[in-house]
Amino acid sequence: MSEQSIAPARETYRHGDLRQALLTAGLDLARAGGPSAVVLREATRQVGVSPNAAYRHFRDRRALLAAVSDAALGLVADTMVDELTQAAPAEDPTENARRRLRAVGTGYLRFAREQPGLFRTAFFVPDDLAKATEPAKAGAAGLTPFQILAGALDDLAAHGALPAVRREGAELLAWSAVHGLGMLVIDGPLRGLTDEMIEGATSKILDMVERGI
Repeated sequence: MSEQSIAPARETYRHGDLRQALLTAGLDLARAGGPSAVVLREATRQVGVSPNAAYRHFRDRRALLAAVSDAALGLVADTMVDELTQAAPAEDPTENARRRLRAVGTGYLRFAREQPGLFRTAFFVPDDLAKATEPAKAGAAGLTPFQILAGALDDLAAHGALPAVRREGAELLAWSAVHGLGMLVIDGPLRGLTDEMIEGATSKILDMVERGI
């Protein structure tokens, strides 16, 4: 074996550093190949440690995949917040609330299109609704995608654009419609649509959500 083929020695990881390094490697694997690509042995290979070293932080592939899924949800939230910050504010508070709801949906679908591997991974681990607000699933702003959506709907209700009697459970309706379009675009029969067609479908699905909730 030549000297060039020998991998350089890596520094010893401190306790917290190795977990983060493995998580980062898992995110890279998910980004490239979706949830099926998140394999603990491959993550350790990329980081440059033995599989035994990883078990102190992730007992098995399922544990790593769960952590990667949570982190991917945080990245979804970051994109939603980014879209919110870019939304042009309106002078009318009701119109502003409507624009914010649309921005939330637009950011969600933008992430699905730009990061399909991470989007699939974010929702691959079977969690119930009670876990949708766990801090591990939050983005940089400290909110999960579910909490961001709920906040936009609360804002809509507060300004009279969403009747109080229809506020309860509105997250489930809005989320289902927008998520469904995202999955159809990245994994379903809408994969062949042009960007212009997808943007048109996005606008119409958000119109439908606003009218329907």
